[in-house]
Amino acid sequence: MSASSAPDDLDALFKLPLAEFTPARNALVAQLKKSGRQTEASEAKALPKPSASAWVVNQLYWRHREPFDRLIKSGEQLRRTRGAQLTGDAVTARREALAELTRIAADILRDGSHNATRDLMRRVMSTLEALSSYGSLPGAPVAGRLTDDLEPPGFEAVAGLLPTGEKQGARNQIQMRLRPAEPAAKQAATSARRDEEQRKNLIATAKASVRDAERSLSAARKEAERAAAKAENTAERAKEVEGERAKIEKQLARVSLDAKAAQAGASQAAAHANEMTRAIQSAERALELARQRLQQVAGNES
Repeated sequence: MSASSAPDDLDALFKLPLAEFTPARNALVAQLKKSGRQTEASEAKALPKPSASAWVVNQLYWRHREPFDRLIKSGEQLRRTRGAQLTGDAVTARREALAELTRIAADILRDGSHNATRDLMRRVMSTLEALSSYGSLPGAPVAGRLTDDLEPPGFEAVAGLLPTGEKQGARNQIQMRLRPAEPAAKQAATSARRDEEQRKNLIATAKASVRDAERSLSAARKEAERAAAKAENTAERAKEVEGERAKIEKQLARVSLDAKAAQAGASQAAAHANEMTRAIQSAERALELARQRLQQVAGNES
Protein backbone atom coordinates (compact mmCIF):
# COMPACT_ATOMS: atom_id res chain seq x y z
CA MET A 1 0.00 0.00 0.00
CA SER A 2 1.22 3.51 -0.72
CA ALA A 3 2.91 5.70 1.85
CA SER A 4 -0.18 7.89 1.91
CA SER A 5 -2.32 5.12 3.41
CA ALA A 6 -2.78 4.59 7.13
CA PRO A 7 -0.13 2.03 8.20
CA ASP A 8 -1.49 1.69 11.71
CA ASP A 9 -4.91 0.71 10.34
CA LEU A 10 -3.34 -1.90 8.08
CA ASP A 11 -1.12 -3.26 10.84
CA ALA A 12 -4.20 -3.60 13.03
CA LEU A 13 -5.81 -5.84 10.38
CA PHE A 14 -2.91 -8.29 10.44
CA LYS A 15 -2.89 -8.45 14.24
CA LEU A 16 -6.50 -9.66 14.40
CA PRO A 17 -7.65 -13.29 14.73
CA LEU A 18 -7.77 -14.81 11.26
CA ALA A 19 -11.59 -15.08 11.22
CA GLU A 20 -11.91 -11.33 11.88
CA PHE A 21 -9.63 -10.22 9.05
CA THR A 22 -12.18 -9.98 6.23
CA PRO A 23 -14.97 -8.11 8.12
CA ALA A 24 -12.38 -5.73 9.62
CA ARG A 25 -10.86 -5.10 6.18
CA ASN A 26 -14.30 -4.40 4.69
CA ALA A 27 -15.06 -2.00 7.55
CA LEU A 28 -11.76 -0.21 6.93
CA VAL A 29 -12.56 0.06 3.20
CA ALA A 30 -15.94 1.60 3.99
CA GLN A 31 -14.32 4.05 6.41
CA LEU A 32 -11.71 5.12 3.85
CA LYS A 33 -14.38 5.61 1.19
CA LYS A 34 -16.46 7.69 3.57
CA SER A 35 -13.40 9.86 4.21
CA GLY A 36 -12.94 10.38 0.48
CA ARG A 37 -9.72 8.34 0.34
CA GLN A 38 -10.73 6.26 -2.65
CA THR A 39 -7.22 5.17 -3.68
CA GLU A 40 -6.41 3.88 -0.22
CA ALA A 41 -9.80 2.17 -0.03
CA SER A 42 -9.08 0.33 -3.29
CA GLU A 43 -5.68 -0.76 -2.05
CA ALA A 44 -7.14 -2.01 1.24
CA LYS A 45 -9.90 -3.85 -0.61
CA ALA A 46 -7.28 -5.68 -2.69
CA LEU A 47 -5.66 -7.19 0.42
CA PRO A 48 -6.37 -10.94 0.45
CA LYS A 49 -7.11 -12.83 3.63
CA PRO A 50 -3.83 -14.40 4.86
CA SER A 51 -3.32 -18.14 4.76
CA ALA A 52 -3.23 -19.80 8.18
CA SER A 53 0.54 -20.25 7.98
CA ALA A 54 1.11 -16.62 6.90
CA TRP A 55 -1.28 -15.41 9.62
CA VAL A 56 0.55 -17.23 12.42
CA VAL A 57 3.93 -15.93 11.18
CA ASN A 58 2.44 -12.41 11.31
CA GLN A 59 1.43 -13.08 14.92
CA LEU A 60 4.97 -14.17 15.74
CA TYR A 61 6.21 -10.84 14.37
CA TRP A 62 3.70 -8.73 16.28
CA ARG A 63 3.52 -10.67 19.53
CA HIS A 64 6.90 -12.40 19.90
CA ARG A 65 9.35 -9.91 18.46
CA GLU A 66 12.38 -10.93 20.55
CA PRO A 67 12.81 -14.50 19.15
CA PHE A 68 11.64 -13.24 15.73
CA ASP A 69 14.39 -10.62 15.66
CA ARG A 70 16.93 -13.25 16.73
CA LEU A 71 15.94 -15.36 13.73
CA ILE A 72 16.34 -12.41 11.34
CA LYS A 73 19.67 -11.45 12.90
CA SER A 74 21.04 -14.98 12.61
CA GLY A 75 19.95 -15.05 8.95
CA GLU A 76 21.76 -11.75 8.36
CA GLN A 77 24.91 -13.21 9.92
CA LEU A 78 24.74 -16.30 7.73
CA ARG A 79 24.11 -14.27 4.59
CA ARG A 80 26.96 -11.86 5.20
CA THR A 81 29.50 -14.45 6.36
CA ARG A 82 32.64 -14.73 4.25
CA GLY A 83 34.62 -17.94 3.74
CA ALA A 84 36.64 -18.89 6.82
CA GLN A 85 34.56 -16.62 8.98
CA LEU A 86 31.70 -19.13 8.89
CA THR A 87 31.16 -20.70 12.32
CA GLY A 88 28.49 -22.83 13.85
CA ASP A 89 27.29 -20.02 16.12
CA ALA A 90 25.06 -18.37 13.55
CA VAL A 91 23.75 -21.74 12.35
CA THR A 92 22.96 -22.79 15.93
CA ALA A 93 21.34 -19.44 16.73
CA ARG A 94 19.18 -19.67 13.62
CA ARG A 95 18.15 -23.25 14.36
CA GLU A 96 17.29 -22.44 18.00
CA ALA A 97 15.31 -19.34 17.06
CA LEU A 98 13.45 -21.30 14.37
CA ALA A 99 12.62 -24.12 16.83
CA GLU A 100 11.37 -21.65 19.45
CA LEU A 101 9.21 -19.77 16.96
CA THR A 102 7.81 -23.01 15.57
CA ARG A 103 6.79 -24.12 19.07
CA ILE A 104 5.16 -20.75 19.78
CA ALA A 105 3.39 -20.88 16.39
CA ALA A 106 1.87 -24.27 17.28
CA ASP A 107 0.55 -22.81 20.55
CA ILE A 108 -0.91 -19.77 18.76
CA LEU A 109 -2.64 -22.01 16.22
CA ARG A 110 -4.17 -24.17 18.93
CA ASP A 111 -5.29 -21.12 20.91
CA GLY A 112 -6.89 -19.81 17.73
CA SER A 113 -8.75 -23.12 17.18
CA HIS A 114 -6.56 -24.03 14.20
CA ASN A 115 -5.25 -27.54 13.64
CA ALA A 116 -1.44 -27.47 13.74
CA THR A 117 -0.99 -30.20 11.15
CA ARG A 118 2.42 -31.36 9.98
CA ASP A 119 1.91 -29.77 6.56
CA LEU A 120 0.84 -26.45 8.09
CA MET A 121 3.85 -26.40 10.42
CA ARG A 122 6.12 -27.22 7.47
CA ARG A 123 4.79 -24.17 5.62
CA VAL A 124 5.26 -22.03 8.74
CA MET A 125 8.89 -23.16 9.00
CA SER A 126 9.46 -22.54 5.29
CA THR A 127 8.08 -19.00 5.59
CA LEU A 128 10.23 -18.29 8.65
CA GLU A 129 13.29 -19.60 6.82
CA ALA A 130 12.48 -17.35 3.87
CA LEU A 131 12.16 -14.27 6.08
CA SER A 132 15.45 -15.17 7.73
CA SER A 133 17.13 -15.50 4.33
CA TYR A 134 15.83 -12.17 3.06
CA GLY A 135 16.51 -10.43 6.40
CA SER A 136 16.33 -6.66 6.15
CA LEU A 137 17.36 -6.48 2.50
CA PRO A 138 15.59 -3.84 0.37
CA GLY A 139 12.59 -5.35 -1.36
CA ALA A 140 12.31 -8.18 1.20
CA PRO A 141 8.80 -9.37 2.14
CA VAL A 142 7.18 -7.19 4.79
CA ALA A 143 7.13 -9.10 8.05
CA GLY A 144 3.84 -8.76 9.90
CA ARG A 145 1.81 -8.22 6.70
CA LEU A 146 2.20 -11.56 4.96
CA THR A 147 -0.82 -12.91 3.09
CA ASP A 148 0.69 -16.12 1.69
CA ASP A 149 3.48 -18.62 2.29
CA LEU A 150 7.07 -17.80 1.36
CA GLU A 151 9.79 -20.04 0.00
CA PRO A 152 13.44 -19.42 0.89
CA PRO A 153 15.02 -17.48 -2.02
CA GLY A 154 17.81 -18.86 -4.17
CA PHE A 155 21.18 -17.15 -4.49
CA GLU A 156 20.22 -15.08 -7.53
CA ALA A 157 17.15 -13.71 -5.75
CA VAL A 158 19.16 -12.71 -2.69
CA ALA A 159 22.12 -11.43 -4.71
CA GLY A 160 19.76 -9.23 -6.71
CA LEU A 161 18.82 -7.49 -3.49
CA LEU A 162 22.41 -6.96 -2.30
CA PRO A 163 24.30 -3.71 -2.82
CA THR A 164 26.61 -3.89 -5.85
CA GLY A 165 29.76 -4.07 -3.73
CA GLU A 166 28.48 -7.16 -1.92
CA LYS A 167 27.18 -9.11 -4.93
CA GLN A 168 30.54 -10.32 -6.23
CA GLY A 169 31.77 -11.22 -2.76
CA ALA A 170 28.64 -13.26 -2.12
CA ARG A 171 28.90 -14.90 -5.55
CA ASN A 172 32.57 -15.80 -4.95
CA GLN A 173 31.65 -17.22 -1.56
CA ILE A 174 28.94 -19.41 -3.06
CA GLN A 175 31.30 -20.59 -5.81
CA MET A 176 33.95 -21.48 -3.25
CA ARG A 177 31.53 -23.46 -1.13
CA LEU A 178 29.48 -25.24 -3.77
CA ARG A 179 30.49 -28.01 -6.12
CA PRO A 180 28.94 -28.69 -9.52
CA ALA A 181 25.38 -29.95 -9.43
CA GLU A 182 24.99 -32.72 -6.86
CA PRO A 183 24.00 -36.20 -8.05
CA ALA A 184 20.35 -37.08 -7.70
CA ALA A 185 21.08 -39.51 -4.86
CA LYS A 186 22.94 -36.82 -2.93
CA GLN A 187 20.16 -34.33 -3.56
CA ALA A 188 17.67 -36.88 -2.26
CA ALA A 189 19.83 -37.42 0.82
CA THR A 190 20.03 -33.67 1.39
CA SER A 191 16.27 -33.38 1.04
CA ALA A 192 15.81 -36.31 3.41
CA ARG A 193 18.08 -34.67 5.97
CA ARG A 194 16.14 -31.46 5.68
CA ASP A 195 12.85 -33.31 6.12
CA GLU A 196 14.30 -35.16 9.09
CA GLU A 197 15.39 -31.87 10.68
CA GLN A 198 11.92 -30.46 10.17
CA ARG A 199 10.42 -33.64 11.63
CA LYS A 200 12.68 -33.36 14.68
CA ASN A 201 11.69 -29.72 15.10
CA LEU A 202 8.03 -30.67 14.95
CA ILE A 203 8.59 -33.48 17.47
CA ALA A 204 10.45 -31.09 19.76
CA THR A 205 7.58 -28.63 19.42
CA ALA A 206 5.02 -31.33 20.19
CA LYS A 207 7.01 -32.52 23.21
CA ALA A 208 7.29 -28.97 24.51
CA SER A 209 3.54 -28.57 24.08
CA VAL A 210 2.93 -31.82 25.96
CA ARG A 211 5.17 -30.63 28.78
CA ASP A 212 3.34 -27.31 28.89
CA ALA A 213 -0.01 -29.12 28.94
CA GLU A 214 1.18 -31.44 31.71
CA ARG A 215 2.38 -28.48 33.77
CA SER A 216 -0.93 -26.71 33.20
CA LEU A 217 -2.85 -29.85 34.19
CA SER A 218 -0.75 -30.30 37.33
CA ALA A 219 -1.26 -26.67 38.28
CA ALA A 220 -5.01 -26.97 37.62
CA ARG A 221 -5.23 -30.10 39.81
CA LYS A 222 -3.37 -28.39 42.65
CA GLU A 223 -5.61 -25.37 42.34
CA ALA A 224 -8.67 -27.64 42.35
CA GLU A 225 -7.38 -29.39 45.50
CA ARG A 226 -6.82 -26.05 47.19
CA ALA A 227 -10.29 -24.90 46.14
CA ALA A 228 -11.85 -28.13 47.45
CA ALA A 229 -10.02 -27.80 50.78
CA LYS A 230 -11.07 -24.17 51.03
CA ALA A 231 -14.68 -25.11 50.24
CA GLU A 232 -14.59 -27.82 52.93
CA ASN A 233 -13.16 -25.43 55.50
CA THR A 234 -15.72 -22.82 54.54
CA ALA A 235 -18.55 -25.35 54.91
CA GLU A 236 -17.29 -26.35 58.36
CA ARG A 237 -16.99 -22.72 59.39
CA ALA A 238 -20.49 -22.03 58.07
CA LYS A 239 -21.77 -24.95 60.16
CA GLU A 240 -20.04 -23.55 63.24
CA VAL A 241 -21.43 -20.10 62.61
CA GLU A 242 -24.91 -21.56 62.17
CA GLY A 243 -24.57 -23.34 65.53
CA GLU A 244 -23.42 -20.12 67.18
CA ARG A 245 -26.33 -18.27 65.58
CA ALA A 246 -28.80 -20.84 66.96
CA LYS A 247 -27.31 -20.48 70.45
CA ILE A 248 -27.51 -16.72 70.26
CA GLU A 249 -31.11 -16.90 69.07
CA LYS A 250 -32.00 -19.13 72.08
CA GLN A 251 -30.24 -16.71 74.41
CA LEU A 252 -32.10 -13.82 72.80
CA ALA A 253 -35.39 -15.68 73.28
CA ARG A 254 -34.65 -16.22 76.98
CA VAL A 255 -33.57 -12.62 77.41
CA SER A 256 -36.72 -11.49 75.63
CA LEU A 257 -38.88 -13.55 78.03
CA ASP A 258 -36.97 -12.18 81.02
CA ALA A 259 -37.42 -8.67 79.68
CA LYS A 260 -41.14 -9.20 79.28
CA ALA A 261 -41.38 -10.59 82.83
CA ALA A 262 -39.40 -7.65 84.17
CA GLN A 263 -41.66 -5.25 82.30
CA ALA A 264 -44.72 -6.97 83.79
CA GLY A 265 -43.18 -6.80 87.29
CA ALA A 266 -42.33 -3.17 86.79
CA SER A 267 -45.90 -2.44 85.74
CA GLN A 268 -47.28 -4.22 88.82
CA ALA A 269 -44.87 -2.40 91.10
CA ALA A 270 -45.85 0.92 89.54
CA ALA A 271 -49.54 0.13 90.04
CA HIS A 272 -48.91 -0.86 93.67
CA ALA A 273 -46.93 2.31 94.23
CA ASN A 274 -49.80 4.35 92.82
CA GLU A 275 -52.21 2.61 95.20
CA MET A 276 -49.92 3.33 98.17
CA THR A 277 -49.71 6.96 97.10
CA ARG A 278 -53.50 7.21 96.97
CA ALA A 279 -53.79 5.48 100.39
CA ILE A 280 -51.32 7.92 101.92
CA GLN A 281 -53.24 10.85 100.48
CA SER A 282 -56.52 9.44 101.88
CA ALA A 283 -54.93 8.88 105.32
CA GLU A 284 -53.54 12.42 105.29
CA ARG A 285 -57.03 13.80 104.54
CA ALA A 286 -58.58 11.67 107.32
CA LEU A 287 -55.91 12.84 109.78
CA GLU A 288 -56.62 16.44 108.86
CA LEU A 289 -60.39 15.96 109.45
CA ALA A 290 -59.72 14.27 112.78
CA ARG A 291 -57.57 17.16 113.91
CA GLN A 292 -60.27 19.64 112.90
CA ARG A 293 -62.94 17.73 114.96
CA LEU A 294 -60.58 17.58 117.92
CA GLN A 295 -60.12 21.32 117.82
CA GLN A 296 -63.89 21.83 117.65
CA VAL A 297 -64.51 19.54 120.63
CA ALA A 298 -61.80 21.16 122.70
CA GLY A 299 -63.19 24.63 121.94
CA ASN A 300 -66.68 23.68 123.11
CA GLU A 301 -65.43 22.35 126.45
CA SER A 302 -63.70 25.60 127.21
